[in-house]
Amino acid sequence: MEEYKPMTAESVQELLNKAGAETMARQGRTESYSAPRDFSFEVKAVFTNGMELQVVARQFNYREAWEATGRVNDMVDVSLLRNGSYLPLPKGYPFFQETDTEEGVDEERLKEIIDAVRNLNPKIYLLQELTGG
Repeated sequence: MEEYKPMTAESVQELLNKAGAETMARQGRTESYSAPRDFSFEVKAVFTNGMELQVVARQFNYREAWEATGRVNDMVDVSLLRNGSYLPLPKGYPFFQETDTEEGVDEERLKEIIDAVRNLNPKIYLLQELTGG
């Protein structure tokens, strides 16, 4: 069976904090099926360049047929925001192209996204708007 690296609110928050973002996290669904929220956890991050990421683990993934063991959050959905509004990344990036949410992101891909957003100069949006790109 393939090994999946589970993510938690704490582990995602740590990745974002190491990248220099200010973060907030909240837990949602618990081990109980009657938990009121439809997500396991949510982490929001704001980088010094004003770009924001919202990372949400919607639900547990199950790795065996009877759903008795193997519950993990090894994939998350990641949304990109700026000034509280959703937006795609400028052209040339391998993610957030014509969409503001990447779904089913594993930890390695999340690290790539964090690095790209952290290093983005937001002035590129203005430049693309001015040049029609």
